[in-house]
Amino acid sequence: MRTDTNERAEVRELFGVAAEDLKGALVEMEAVAAGTRATKPFYHASINTRADERLTDEQRAHAIERLEEALGLKGQSRIVVVHLKEGREHCHIVWSRIDLERMTAISDSHNYRKHEEVARALEKEFGHERVQGAHAEREGKTRPDRTPSHDEMLATAHGAVSPKDAKVLTTELWRQTDSGQSFKSALEEKNWLLARGDRRDFVVIDPHGGTHSLARRIDGVRAKDVRERMSDIDAEQLPSVGEARTAQRNRILEASQDDEEPRRSSQRTESSVGSTLEWTDKGGMVAQQASAMKAARHARKNELTSWQNHNSPAEPQKHKRLIFYEDSNDRDKDRDRDR
Repeated sequence: MRTDTNERAEVRELFGVAAEDLKGALVEMEAVAAGTRATKPFYHASINTRADERLTDEQRAHAIERLEEALGLKGQSRIVVVHLKEGREHCHIVWSRIDLERMTAISDSHNYRKHEEVARALEKEFGHERVQGAHAEREGKTRPDRTPSHDEMLATAHGAVSPKDAKVLTTELWRQTDSGQSFKSALEEKNWLLARGDRRDFVVIDPHGGTHSLARRIDGVRAKDVRERMSDIDAEQLPSVGEARTAQRNRILEASQDDEEPRRSSQRTESSVGSTLEWTDKGGMVAQQASAMKAARHARKNELTSWQNHNSPAEPQKHKRLIFYEDSNDRDKDRDRDR
């Protein structure tokens, strides 16, 4: 529902909820899940067609019904939002996964295949251009490149390096080096860090804290090739993803402080010259303490004003938001604030 990135956004449907607005509907659906052990009460899907293949209201409703039935979510509470962004119309659907009769979460297993099967069928039905999927109707064709996940797109929007740019850099460094150690050093020269993945052998952390699977960010290289090249590195000696993100965050903060210190020092000098003379002119201890407190408040006010001016949203394109997720709870809290 953001107005700075969307040309138009509107809630098209609130089904199965008493609330009359988007936030109220989400809160209501989440509250239902509080009576279960489910930690992920929502299921989100999107319909994203080409700009010249915009759906009619009837086609959109039909597509939602088809996907809902395939996912086993028929009759569940749902929210439908349609927005126009960069000339393309997108539709987002959020269902409650909680079965009210059994008070358990509806399984979302094999959902990728179900999405593709419905999409391929609807493309034929609507006369849209066919998209090659990774799970359905492969017909002997090469598996398409993996598209960025929602988390990756969100991280990119908040300042992390995009998967495409990350692939260009890591591929270039991979081809310039001949061992795991030399590759690790080359990454560090670019302010990237090699880390130990939770589920994968190696991941790389970009300068803004974004996490990238190494095997997926090197063009033309398989996971087996990565393991062979990196055999001279003990993964257990590498930092975890959380530790590497913390290191990147600290590096950015230190660099920011280094840039700010000369300016702040100059401001402190300018703001304290007059006050120092005032302290020496007054011989009483109480008067000197009062004068010192006044000077301290004045200096703090100058620093705060300067910080506010420096971080003003007047030119948002020059100040990217840096985001570091230590764990899933941090990500959930940040998403709640954005919502």
